[in-house]
Amino acid sequence: MNFGELLKNTRIANRLTLRQCSAELGIDPSNWSKMERGIHPAPKDTGVLEQWASFFKLEANERQVFFDAAALSRRELPSDLATDGLLLQALPAFFRAVRSNEMDQAKMEQFIQDLKALHSPDKETAE
Repeated sequence: MNFGELLKNTRIANRLTLRQCSAELGIDPSNWSKMERGIHPAPKDTGVLEQWASFFKLEANERQVFFDAAALSRRELPSDLATDGLLLQALPAFFRAVRSNEMDQAKMEQFIQDLKALHSPDKETAE
């Protein structure tokens, strides 16, 4: 799910209209709508995103998904991944393997599990 869909679904789950939500958060309804439709990316300001996550009462995993989706909407790696030197060194080889079809389903699943294990707040929930 992309950031816009996540934002819209979260707003609807909180039983807010687009105008109510944007008024509560002090955002122009037109700009909010453009984010929900994927026309505008998420704000880069983490303070704004923190405010939104708190407003929607997002818990640990939901909050992480929210911030990851926001980063991806800006075509950025999530900050915890972007600062991991080992992961950054491995990405070029990973992309080459994916593009050349060298990575089969089992290898892809193992890579995902390894990535989750490295970047899960609670190691037990990674598996």
